[in-house]
Amino acid sequence: MIKKCLFPAAGYGTRFLPATKATPKEMLPVLTKPLIQYGVEEALDAGMDTMAIVTGRGKRAIEDHFDISYELEHQIKGTSKEHYLTEIRDVITKCTFSYTRQIEMKGLGHAILSGQTLIGNEPFAVVLADDLCHAPKGVLSQMLDLYEKYQCSIVAIEEVPKEETNKYGVIAGKEIEKDIFMISDMVEKPDPKDAPSNLAIIGRYILTPDIFDIIKTTKPGKGGEIQITDALLTQAKKGMVLAYKFDGERFDCGSIDGFVKATNYFYELEKEKN
Repeated sequence: MIKKCLFPAAGYGTRFLPATKATPKEMLPVLTKPLIQYGVEEALDAGMDTMAIVTGRGKRAIEDHFDISYELEHQIKGTSKEHYLTEIRDVITKCTFSYTRQIEMKGLGHAILSGQTLIGNEPFAVVLADDLCHAPKGVLSQMLDLYEKYQCSIVAIEEVPKEETNKYGVIAGKEIEKDIFMISDMVEKPDPKDAPSNLAIIGRYILTPDIFDIIKTTKPGKGGEIQITDALLTQAKKGMVLAYKFDGERFDCGSIDGFVKATNYFYELEKEKN
């Protein structure tokens, strides 16, 4: 069983300025819950109870969110508003949270490496909170089923329009089962004319612990950053890395367009419940 999930959460969220000037982008709400809480709940549903969060300056709101607010609890105790805290109380009770800081922004690979002290020498999941997913069975739960069979690193992928490949890491590979690909190549944000496919990596990973040593020797790539795609390609060449075309909806909440779509989608879900 994989018990730890890593959340890289040190980015500036510049596409949402000025809203993210003093508020972490991971704390932007879709309806009544911040993005990062959706990710934590997905990990919890997959059986993970240890959340490792890589933060940066100005991100204290994340730590405060996953903590007890005694004054607030006291003020609304016994009132009609108390039930609003039920979900977050449940998360806090069931999970352990630990934090470390990424001192410099050097890319996703570096952010994951910054979390090594929280993960140790065991396989783990990675969730990028601004990729908000909804599925009958959570994306991480689907990926864990796959990990139990193959025992290797796995990335979640989806098909994107060819003209949008320059926004993603893109894979090439052989389909070994329905929607499961053995990766032969990975390219970070390729021009559409150079993209090996239209299968784009989204913010869900299962990683084996040897990835840390690979990242340490990975040279800066696209944008001068240490890219996790470069490290995973090295891992794929040494052994095996799989890409999984998951079942579900995914919203890029790092963009205004995706954030609005997610809000509308989850609002409709809530209306159906009531």
